[in-house]
Amino acid sequence: MGLLSGSTSVTLGMEYQLSPVRLVNAVLLGKRLRWIIITVLSTPCAWGLPHPHPARCARVRAAPLMPHAPSSPCRQTPGLRGPRDQLARPLCACAVGKRTGRSAGATTRMACAPGALGHRALWAVAWGLLLLVPVLAGAQRGRKKVVHVLEGESGSVVVQTAPGQVVSHRGGTIVLPCRYHYEAAAHGHDGVRLKWTKVVDPLAFADVFVALGPQHRAFGPYRGRAELQNDGPGDASLVLRNVTLQDYGRYECEVTNELEDDAGMVKLDLEGVVFPYHPRGGRYKMTFAEAQRACAEQDGILASAEQLHTAWRDGLDWCNAGWLRDGSVQYPVSQAREACGGSGSPGAGGGTNGGVRNYGYRHNAEERYDAFCFTSNLPGRVFFLKPLRPVALAGAVRACAARGATVAKVGQLFAAWKLQLLDRCTAGWLADGSARYPIVNPRTRCGGPRPGVRSLGFPDASRRLFGVYCYRAPGAPDPAPGGWGWGWAGGGGWAGGSRDPAAWTPLRV
Repeated sequence: MGLLSGSTSVTLGMEYQLSPVRLVNAVLLGKRLRWIIITVLSTPCAWGLPHPHPARCARVRAAPLMPHAPSSPCRQTPGLRGPRDQLARPLCACAVGKRTGRSAGATTRMACAPGALGHRALWAVAWGLLLLVPVLAGAQRGRKKVVHVLEGESGSVVVQTAPGQVVSHRGGTIVLPCRYHYEAAAHGHDGVRLKWTKVVDPLAFADVFVALGPQHRAFGPYRGRAELQNDGPGDASLVLRNVTLQDYGRYECEVTNELEDDAGMVKLDLEGVVFPYHPRGGRYKMTFAEAQRACAEQDGILASAEQLHTAWRDGLDWCNAGWLRDGSVQYPVSQAREACGGSGSPGAGGGTNGGVRNYGYRHNAEERYDAFCFTSNLPGRVFFLKPLRPVALAGAVRACAARGATVAKVGQLFAAWKLQLLDRCTAGWLADGSARYPIVNPRTRCGGPRPGVRSLGFPDASRRLFGVYCYRAPGAPDPAPGGWGWGWAGGGGWAGGSRDPAAWTPLRV
């Protein structure tokens, strides 16, 4: 696609970049190698070894190898000139034979001295190998990959998207940036099809928005929320309103014009908080599908591996493995210990190194674990309601309803703690039947030295607690404005199911 589609072709090649110095060394190296090969291989008698044909060892044709003066046949050794000739002298050890009766083109017969040249030849070979190493190393360092892209005359459409990620929150409005242009200026923007899809699996996409000229269409949950920005020619950016938790993920912007097309990716991230969750039945009770439903029931979605890793960097420490949205099972450990995957190694500050432990991808329908859920900013408000007398779970539901609210879900309490800085050192009922309380500023009698949402587990539903956490959606009326709630000052009340309005009395919340 893009530059590599249509008439575009790619040729891969290798290029060796040698400086002038390296080039000279390579030339000299070739001469040295030739000299070593000729001297050692063509005169085996120089090694002092027996030869099956002594006559061949005693006769060496010098004319094809080197031109030399008859008076000094050993001065002009092949491959060497100048002061380095001194190194070649011991290797020659040759004598001028009887000259033939020919003229200037006559050849000279040479005889080598066996036994006296063996160790000197070995020194010459070692010297040549040492000279070979730096040149080859320099050539290796100068090697460089070169990719040649051949463009067709018609040009290609090129799509440009955000290099990193765009960040929003639930209920917000975000622009997924995408622009396109042509390599050749002759192309117009008429007849261009723009298509946005969301990556739901590595090889699966869900349609989000399609535009062809004046015709636009959004699909599924994006209807009424997605539209093009239309900021001039070449703009394919998508405006997404009222962002939801399910909008988190990667989107593909595809531009098609006749036979040319290209695409780019945009990642939409959300501000929020990751929280571990298991239902009343206990730990390690949920399959992957059940974990998805559990997170949705608590106002969340399964967290991604990237979100869990970010939460771990922020200090999340949880020693129970849970499902993630990609089907893997992991858990974060800030303080390594034997019960949570090992004690680790000493860290820079004298402590131990934690990390995100990974069980890999598990069997979704058979294996059971907890869940790591993710939630984002709340459009409404979470508040704590304290009746005059302790109430059971059923009475807590009626107490929130009297304030135009519902009992808060676990994800709503985590979002209020993280994003609205809700701090309350009193346990209260939540919608799943658990009892929890949020701590922003740690103190001695409120559950330890670290901030977080403390949990008392799942008490019996008939047990009376001193409060309940309620959630009021935006726009919902408050029957008791000014911070006043309703409580029972006599016998019965919420717990007894009394519906007599005269039995209720206003209480300060």
